[in-house]
Amino acid sequence: MISYVKGELTEIFEDVIVLENNGIGYNIRVPASVFSQLPSIGQNVKVYTYLYVKEDAMNLFGFLTRDDLKVFKLLLNVNGIGPKGALAILSTITPDNLRFAVLSEDVKTISAAPGIGAKTAKRLIIELKDKLKLEEVFESAVSKTQQAASDNGIFAKNEAIEALTALGYSSADAMKAVSQVEDAQEMDSEKILKEALKKLAML
Repeated sequence: MISYVKGELTEIFEDVIVLENNGIGYNIRVPASVFSQLPSIGQNVKVYTYLYVKEDAMNLFGFLTRDDLKVFKLLLNVNGIGPKGALAILSTITPDNLRFAVLSEDVKTISAAPGIGAKTAKRLIIELKDKLKLEEVFESAVSKTQQAASDNGIFAKNEAIEALTALGYSSADAMKAVSQVEDAQEMDSEKILKEALKKLAML
């Protein structure tokens, strides 16, 4: 129904971002791995979405690439894994590492995700092994390497977030502060950290 939402990033919460498009703010649930790749608050971002509808709620789940969304949908087809479980898996394991884990039958890596036990991990491997191909891992890795080369700021932002959490700040506060740093893509991790600390001091 909603293929993607492109708009201004206005808010960041523990597992939700808010994108404003044409005066409407969309609550979009995202895996933790997305936060370090987001632009600063106030900038535009495109998020590929999946609309999950049940009797008492409608939730949007979002990802920065179609490939991540594809893996999320595959996880939903596994018996016993709903949107919450799929999001937990992709917050712990990147889609590429998940492919490796499935193809190598690595139960331990998959069951490291919150709420995913060994039994569910084994079922996931059985149900997805024939749907995932090793070639996709290499194609995805090449694509992401090329993207990273044009956007080195992602790594610097991630390092700054890790430094803030090491200093005692919560993950949510660290992510929010870093996302508010203007022109973070042009800075190294040390500069981002200094600017983020200024933002936190104003709270």
